[in-house]
Amino acid sequence: MIMASQARPYGEGLGQGANSVLGKVRLILEAFRLDDVDLSLSELSRRTGISKASVHRLAQELLDWGMLERSGQEYRLGMRAFELGSRVPRYRVLRDAARPFMESLQFTTKEVVLLYVRDGMELLCLEKIASGPQAARPSRIARRAPLHCTSSGKAILAYSPASVVEEVLAGELARLTPSTTIAPGLLVEQLSKVRINRYATEMEEVAQGYCSVGVPIFSSSDFLLGALSIVAPTFRADVPKLAHALLATTSRLSRSSMLN
Repeated sequence: MIMASQARPYGEGLGQGANSVLGKVRLILEAFRLDDVDLSLSELSRRTGISKASVHRLAQELLDWGMLERSGQEYRLGMRAFELGSRVPRYRVLRDAARPFMESLQFTTKEVVLLYVRDGMELLCLEKIASGPQAARPSRIARRAPLHCTSSGKAILAYSPASVVEEVLAGELARLTPSTTIAPGLLVEQLSKVRINRYATEMEEVAQGYCSVGVPIFSSSDFLLGALSIVAPTFRADVPKLAHALLATTSRLSRSSMLN
């Protein structure tokens, strides 16, 4: 993640493609982080490493396309970006199929229910069902999260190819709280336990005072699709009860006609 105080080295991660028009457009669009609303021309130039003149010219084309919108003198992502993202079939089908089951689960447990998929070496939140003050919790749609210390991440890793697990173990296991799992050996043990219990847990590894339980989602042909998780305050979380509810829900979801 690019921190607000850092300018992005021009073309980072794009190789030779950074000098193409498409490469520059990508840098501009990816300059908007999840918590951003509006960005100035100067900030876009700083974050992308592209000159103000080039950012201004490309931004005008993105405005015409609807990928960006103006907010006074600043820019924000446009509705066209949301529209195109919503068309991604693999994610749209899973989200649409899971949502009614998630609503039922949230009504029963009164806790936050999240739907995640793996995107590279991270989790991507596709859907969140919550009510009242819970809706303001940091987890939100389109937010990314680590694989190694989230219950959904562990649930997905436990059933992922060995190459994926090895890549996670070879990278940095970032510490988010004092309780975060950062020892590769411990993570391997946890993944083995997930395969036995069929659910994963994390206790204050992501946020102090909260824990979560995650269960993988499979299609009827046993293809790993993602994971559902329930997040609850640690003091009231009944892990076995939440795990039972999740397992029952994902079992019904896997048999859903929308996923088959």
